[in-house]
Amino acid sequence: MNPPRALIGRGPVRHARRRPVARAFRYDTWFLLLPMRTLRQQPDPVLARNRAARVSFHDCDHGDGGDDALAWFERLLAAEGITDADGEIWLHTYPRVLGYAFKPVSFWYAHRADGALRAIVAEVNNTFGERHCYLLDRPAWGRELRADKVFHVSPFCRVEGRYRFRFLRTPERTVVRIDHDDADGRELISTSVSGHLEPLTAEALHRAWTAHPLLTLGVMARIHWQALQLWWRRVPFFHKPVPPAALVSR
Repeated sequence: MNPPRALIGRGPVRHARRRPVARAFRYDTWFLLLPMRTLRQQPDPVLARNRAARVSFHDCDHGDGGDDALAWFERLLAAEGITDADGEIWLHTYPRVLGYAFKPVSFWYAHRADGALRAIVAEVNNTFGERHCYLLDRPAWGRELRADKVFHVSPFCRVEGRYRFRFLRTPERTVVRIDHDDADGRELISTSVSGHLEPLTAEALHRAWTAHPLLTLGVMARIHWQALQLWWRRVPFFHKPVPPAALVSR
């Protein structure tokens, strides 16, 4: 069997807030889906890794900020007692574009040697330079997974309630859905990111960049624009609390 190839995905991000005012938006975007263990053994010539390029991937944008994101992730799994994720590890993430990166959330998919999904880690960054990882143990494609919300993301949401995750993957498409329920169990926010997948080639990368040449800068700009809309509509504002002491919650 041929080793897996790095992929590029193109599709929409959707976000809908239910209360206290209803607001929804949709943006087209693109992302990378990287087989990290394969790339350790056989770097992809199309992927500019840890060097300056129009589109690049830098290990220091993940985990502990070190020069080997996969090694950090493997240490995380070991520390959490997950010793049988001995298959491929895929990373769904935004790249750096023109040297700039902001990654609201990246997803690490850890597989067993037989291809079964063993664990998923949602690596979340906020605009204050903080990071937290939600570890989802023994997941399955299409099954709802839950985690208590412990990390501040938006000043218009309390750090309370829980997330409901659902992941779908086919050879041609990936879908991630994250719903946030408030402390009373009522859905507050619904978010999804999806995309059609194709091999990461120079041509595919050029098409994606041409369609959205300021991808990551646009992510940050849109976050602040949407925050301004909520502030203008007098949605209650909550100051940032102290982040959780542990990097990982389960």
